[in-house]
Amino acid sequence: MKVIVGSKNLTKVGAVEKTFPQDEVIAKDSPSLVAAQPISDEETRMGAVNRAMGCLENASVDLAIGLEGGVMEVDGRLYLCNWGALATREKKVHTASGARILLPKEISKQLKDGRELGDVMEQYTRRNGIRHKEGAIGVFTNELVSRQEMFTHVVKLLRGQWEYSN
Repeated sequence: MKVIVGSKNLTKVGAVEKTFPQDEVIAKDSPSLVAAQPISDEETRMGAVNRAMGCLENASVDLAIGLEGGVMEVDGRLYLCNWGALATREKKVHTASGARILLPKEISKQLKDGRELGDVMEQYTRRNGIRHKEGAIGVFTNELVSRQEMFTHVVKLLRGQWEYSN
């Protein structure tokens, strides 16, 4: 089976490879068509769906997966969130969301001012490539949960829904 993931981000591709180990996984940049920093569950979910659907357009694959990280607000505080979408050739779409963690106020303020989380995290940690490695989730869980693990959980939820529906 051929599975395409709408990103070349190593953490997202790795999550799909881990969940579909017997299958051919293809990485392709696919636009989210939402803000660079999604600020709600709805926008983050839509970014994942757009990435998955965009992958189906010019590819002969069995499944397309879009993964999107974002933030969402609860009681005036921002939480990290992530969404995934799995689309079939028939354009049936399954969606799922994963872990949520409260972001520190100094991070939230910068996001509300329009900055992107990956950029803020690089400045905050003084390390490059956070979004391709442990991600904010890794930093704020003392690396007990990595960005790839967070996305792997979502991809497992997607695969399970797809398998159940077949």
